[in-house]
Amino acid sequence: MADVAFAAGFRSIRQFNHAMLAHFRESPRRLRARRLSRGPAANAPSRKGLVVRLSYRPPFDWKGLLRFLARRATPGVEAVDRDVYRRTIGTPEAHGEIEVRHVPAERHVIMEIRLADHDDLIQVVERARRLFDLAADPLRIVGQLRRRPELRAAVDPRSGVRVPGAWDGFELAVRAVLGQQVTVAGATTLAGRLAGAFGTPVTAASAGLTHLFPTPDLLADADLGRIGIPRARAATIRALAAAVVDGTLRLDAAFDLDDAIARLVAIPGIGEWTAHYIAMRALGEADAFPASDLGLRRALGNGAGPLAARDVQRMAEAWRPWRAYAAMHLWATLEEER
Repeated sequence: MADVAFAAGFRSIRQFNHAMLAHFRESPRRLRARRLSRGPAANAPSRKGLVVRLSYRPPFDWKGLLRFLARRATPGVEAVDRDVYRRTIGTPEAHGEIEVRHVPAERHVIMEIRLADHDDLIQVVERARRLFDLAADPLRIVGQLRRRPELRAAVDPRSGVRVPGAWDGFELAVRAVLGQQVTVAGATTLAGRLAGAFGTPVTAASAGLTHLFPTPDLLADADLGRIGIPRARAATIRALAAAVVDGTLRLDAAFDLDDAIARLVAIPGIGEWTAHYIAMRALGEADAFPASDLGLRRALGNGAGPLAARDVQRMAEAWRPWRAYAAMHLWATLEEER
């Protein structure tokens, strides 16, 4: 119990117990006993690590979220199998993995954290909450979007759509660059090669998890051409890594949307589409919107061919401040057609 209290940021067991009593009206010991009295849940993790339960506002489209992440999972770094998401986490000096699954009856996801120590538990939890967009208020968002007739066919059949975030902003940004002018499958292959060639190997991980994604300092001067990354995209990734290393670019929520886009497009090889996609997923910008995306233009064309990007941009003004969620609903219509 002490390990949990200190890992969660409390300075003493007394402070931890007081907070638990104030919030749950029960002591940690009684809460744990009540949980154990229910018996082992069929979908509970193996409990080899620390188990954390993360709540959300329903509805929650877990299957749709996992479907999106599965197609883009970097081989060796992350995996989706049987409604469970797994990935490597940590630093080259101290690494581990997480395993996340959904418990719809209790309106939370369970994350099992396997690390040698839990000094960074708060950061791990916050990253997971961003990755699965657990703070979203789906009823409020959909309530606004469904008022738009051009979105109703995409919004009405789906409940609880989330904007998939990123475990690491730099990792997502690199993945976005790799995805330029290639299929999702092609970008996934390149991302796996990149992780295998430049990422830190991990030990004692689950099957299929072999590496940490490479950090900016490892890629700033890397010879990316030797693993088949085209010259222009390799140069962009190196420039992106260098900007993160020297502090010119921060891939977190430190900037507002316009400032973030301006800093991203200043990097050679990153245009408006890539910048908005990075802002949408890595920075958690709910109003980011890659208007030139061919999939979005097709979805809004209703079978009559893709709309012009300028027309999509103009149409999307009415969807603020939830344009990223509108994009996810529209992309979902295309995913389900596959």
